[in-house]
Amino acid sequence: MKLAVSGKGGVGKTFVAAGLAYFLAKKGFKVLAIDADPTPNLALTLGVRYEEANRIVPISENQRLISEKTGAGFGGVYRLTFTVDDIVRDFSYLSPLGVSLLVMGTVRSAGSGCMCPANAVIRALLRHLIVERDEAVVIDMEAGIEHFGRGTAEHVDVMLGVADSSLKALETVKRVSRLAFDMGVAHMFLVGNKVYSQEDRARIERFASEASLEVLGLIPYDEKIVEADRLGESPFLCTGDSFAVQALMKIGERLLDTAQP
Repeated sequence: MKLAVSGKGGVGKTFVAAGLAYFLAKKGFKVLAIDADPTPNLALTLGVRYEEANRIVPISENQRLISEKTGAGFGGVYRLTFTVDDIVRDFSYLSPLGVSLLVMGTVRSAGSGCMCPANAVIRALLRHLIVERDEAVVIDMEAGIEHFGRGTAEHVDVMLGVADSSLKALETVKRVSRLAFDMGVAHMFLVGNKVYSQEDRARIERFASEASLEVLGLIPYDEKIVEADRLGESPFLCTGDSFAVQALMKIGERLLDTAQP
């Protein structure tokens, strides 16, 4: 399964991505979690200690690696063809949750005009991870999927848009859903997070119905998740009987039932 998780900042996108990666690992999948957010926080949510997480250099900022992959020996010239399969072996981290983590860094969009070496490496790596590798892949993304490119997006099994009940968050998911449809993503779902009340639930479900979006599940607001985030701890290691974690595990079950290839 290749799963991408997108949404407006602050809606709990990383919590959902990490939780589903953890769920798949518990189900026996070999799982690789990719942090492709401009402000990477997936390591902490997967249980990596703060000090260790701070030492991780995103692939997009690893100048030595980028030079080794793309350098042609001439100023201003770089190779367009290079292998990336060794990057996972050499730069991924096994988290305490049994999920391997690769911090990729920012991926510029396909239409941005950027042909810099760093962008070339991470775009080639992203395509390799989604198209060519066999393990389950969960990508924590920024909003939007333009940087995928059509040939890569077609191999994503599921795109999840995470939103709370705010209009801005819901509109972001609607925009992502349109991009996913245009690029041929197989399944697009909305996940409602931080649901405080029945009014929140009704607002999310009403918006989804009007936008022709299928709701995969709703996650209640849980102070235990907020506290874990405040302390920089993984909610999957320290929250015990969290209602939000329980709801997310049920979403994982439904994901396997409805979207497993």
